[in-house]
Amino acid sequence: MSQPKIVVLGAGYAGLKTVKQLQKKNINAEIILVNKNDYHYESTQLHEVAAGTEPASKITFKVTDVLDSKKVTFIQDTVSLVKKDEKKVVLEKQGELSYDYLVIALGFESETFGIPGVNDFSKPLVNIKTAEECKKHLDETLANYQTTKNDADLSIVVCGAGFTSIEYLGEITNRIPKLASQLGFPQDKVKITCIEAMPTLLPMFSEKLGSYGIDVLKKRGVEFKVGTPIKEIKENTVVYEENGELKEINANTIIWTTGVKGSSVIGESGFSERRGRVMVESDLTVAEHPEIFMIGDVSAVMDNESGRPFPTTAQIALKQGESVADNLEAKLAGRPSEPFSFKPLGTVASIGNNVGIGNVMGKEVKGYIGSIMKKNIINKSLLEVGSTKTLLKKGRFDYYH
Repeated sequence: MSQPKIVVLGAGYAGLKTVKQLQKKNINAEIILVNKNDYHYESTQLHEVAAGTEPASKITFKVTDVLDSKKVTFIQDTVSLVKKDEKKVVLEKQGELSYDYLVIALGFESETFGIPGVNDFSKPLVNIKTAEECKKHLDETLANYQTTKNDADLSIVVCGAGFTSIEYLGEITNRIPKLASQLGFPQDKVKITCIEAMPTLLPMFSEKLGSYGIDVLKKRGVEFKVGTPIKEIKENTVVYEENGELKEINANTIIWTTGVKGSSVIGESGFSERRGRVMVESDLTVAEHPEIFMIGDVSAVMDNESGRPFPTTAQIALKQGESVADNLEAKLAGRPSEPFSFKPLGTVASIGNNVGIGNVMGKEVKGYIGSIMKKNIINKSLLEVGSTKTLLKKGRFDYYH
């Protein structure tokens, strides 16, 4: 009798954590991990690569570095479709792959909200490739000022004021003085604008904490336009609405960080979804398909306290990975699966290397202490999805830098 086959799609926080937990359990099953890249990347640090304060190598590691090849087969390929009724996955290169149990953890994509010109004239920030493109474009555009003397080369617009946006602004405002010295452009002529459609900034924090973080960025020269929805992105121009009027900002660097959605594979595969996310059952399975688990950025888990789905964070993704591994072990042993439970430990945002804001287990932190907490969270994540060796090589120990 052949072993049951468990296929995990995606080697982000949720998928890789699932596989690591399954390895520990020594279950009697064939385990296959599919990922389009041969590396895992810490998506919570993409803003550092985009701003140029850290290289991509700092936030990535080889997937096979943390896999036991005797227990897990790794396939580097791109998922095209899930045929849930046939229990098959379609891969771009290797064709169809059958499964008995499927864990879908495919991650996120940039969300344009149907705004014209976003894909053509702005830079998204969603993976290693796009982060490196953002950094390359920023450096080249700032350097161009020496030749062009065009003020638009020194104008940077960040679209959206969510977590990624604020953390990216923290990094570039730290780096601009160094770039001005290296590339010879006038630092006082650099214009950084953040445009946000919502009426408030950093609503996930208290008003006092959010105001502290925004004030730090304002002191570094960032101008915020709040309650001003973006209507169109044109070449080197952002069109937004303010007090009922359409206005424009010229900028040769336009970074798009307004939000993300789950993988488009989810909708194309016929799952009932909203913005690429599926509202899962209590045990993280898909309705009418108890053999399919949906976790990470493609899942929606209801928070009974707030009446809204939990935000899709690395923290919940890691917990989902643990839960799925436990439930797969239970299913294989003929036991019922257990409901997923989650209590957030807190949220921390960095504003450059040595400033952070956060709420950790009910206690607010800010400034230097906040930055230490952020780095500790990064290190904890590296241990959970990587290894002690990964932590020692990639960890953030620059507490006094």
